[in-house]
Amino acid sequence: MRILVTRPQGASRRTSQRLKALGHDPVTLPVTEARHHPDEVRDALDKPYSALLVTSAEAIRVAQSPGTGLAGHLGATVFTVGEATARAAREAGFSDVEAAEGTGASMVRLFAGRWSRLASAVPLLYLAGWPRSPSLEAGLAELRIPHTVARAYTMRPLEVAPEAMTAALRRPPVDAVLFYSRETARRFFELAAVDDVPGHARLLCLSGNIMEAVPEALRPNVRISARPDEDSLLALL
Repeated sequence: MRILVTRPQGASRRTSQRLKALGHDPVTLPVTEARHHPDEVRDALDKPYSALLVTSAEAIRVAQSPGTGLAGHLGATVFTVGEATARAAREAGFSDVEAAEGTGASMVRLFAGRWSRLASAVPLLYLAGWPRSPSLEAGLAELRIPHTVARAYTMRPLEVAPEAMTAALRRPPVDAVLFYSRETARRFFELAAVDDVPGHARLLCLSGNIMEAVPEALRPNVRISARPDEDSLLALL
């Protein structure tokens, strides 16, 4: 199958390698990029915190930037949104890592009791991106769990020439398009018209929240992964 990967460059490369191993023909077309803010992460790590909350592997990559002093924090407890982020944290050198089920809401459901105890004296530290889902912070606020937020990175839209979009989607026609975030899907459909998408192409979304960024006319083409992780998304192919 010819599959269009819309993730930022580094993540697109890793997903493309997986797709090739599965026998597919991946095409990468990043429509956003991450601008890293390592100074904000360094300043946040310099202040007392009881545990780290992380909802994307990108935040871990920012924390690994030179000058953040991450080596002195590898003994911290890290709560991650899912297994992919947990894997990135472990690869960065963290040893005490726990994973939720792929959403901020699942983090609150699984870990709120422990967070309340941990944050009773020193707040939690959330290494976050922007834009992001509000579910984690809404849960923390509702339960009045003390926390601070450091903006580790900002997703920025990329310009894609119309001819590049047409070539990616139709030369030859793609069989599927992968969407990993609502912001990526929103940006993709700012650049691509409904008629640009081949009629048979499946639009594979990591969650129902992402599907909401797909135009109504294309909703019949949408499939949502059973779990919000890449293994479940690729299982739809």
